Amino acid sequence: MTGDIGEGMAEIATGALAARAVEPNRGEASPGANGHTHESACLNCGAALAGPHCHNCGQRAHVHRTLRAFFHDLLHGVLHFEGKTWRTLPLLVWQPGKLTREYIDGKRASYVSPIALFLFVVFLSYALFSALGGSTAFAPDVSGMEQVKSAYATNQKELAELQGKRERNLDDPADLAEIDERIAELKEDQQGLEMVIGGVGSEFETNFRKGFENNPLPEGNALTAAWKKATENPQLTIYKLQTNAYKFSWMLIPLSVPFVWLLFPFARRFKGYDHTVFTTYSIAFMIALAALSSLLFYFGMPGIGGLLLFYAPYHMYRQIRGAYGTSRFGALWRMLALSLFAWIAISFFLMAIGWMAGH
Repeated sequence: MTGDIGEGMAEIATGALAARAVEPNRGEASPGANGHTHESACLNCGAALAGPHCHNCGQRAHVHRTLRAFFHDLLHGVLHFEGKTWRTLPLLVWQPGKLTREYIDGKRASYVSPIALFLFVVFLSYALFSALGGSTAFAPDVSGMEQVKSAYATNQKELAELQGKRERNLDDPADLAEIDERIAELKEDQQGLEMVIGGVGSEFETNFRKGFENNPLPEGNALTAAWKKATENPQLTIYKLQTNAYKFSWMLIPLSVPFVWLLFPFARRFKGYDHTVFTTYSIAFMIALAALSSLLFYFGMPGIGGLLLFYAPYHMYRQIRGAYGTSRFGALWRMLALSLFAWIAISFFLMAIGWMAGH
């Protein structure tokens, strides 16, 4: 009897081991009162644990099942809210050359990667722009537009009255000169109002369309078609430009890297990767600087916002000098050249998204 029981227990144990081989026991994780799990095997791949992380897949040995842990993961995932962020941002702002050089040389665990920082800045800037009004920021205020239309109608009425008064005072040179002066002032005002209102069959609109008809762009090509679509619905064009600028902002990196390479055409110690890291960190900072400056302008601090933009060339100078180890003069002339190249790259980028907005 005892032997039979022993054999039965052995069979049960053998069966359990076989089942574990087919479907490994993942530690029999059961959350405790504090939300921690206590497992002996990785919950992700089933490998036996021998430390705080799984040697096979890298997952943490112990997982958390608490709301606090969930919101920590949310902040980490959305904002990349961790220690390396606070080590990266101060260097990006004030010592961009050191940040670039250390990342290139392999000291990467301490810093946020260039592309992750770039994408985060682009996302944050787009969210900020949308919160401040987005494409509607370019649209005239409804109440303000009504006032403009009212002023336009009032001016039209006064013009008609002055024209009639002029016909009745042809023999009085003094009155005629005064009337003509007032008519000229009103017509000048009307041209400005017509530019704001648009679509009123005005002389400005007629001249604008006539000018477009006589434009040097040849008919039948993509650029002319895109321009026509833009002029027919400018508000839609602005919206498309905004969304395309966000979606295709990454294009600024490959457009800019060749220009950075031109600053060191014969320096073999600097590779394409070096220039790409430099460019990505630099563009990320410039976008963040422009967003912050725009925010200051929006809240009525144009002086501070304008002064802030003057830091951009100095930042570029410091990054070149620190990342490439150049002399002061070498960094200065390269900064001036790169400032020009940056505008060329931006022009190419705007042309590309403008073409996409017209399709």
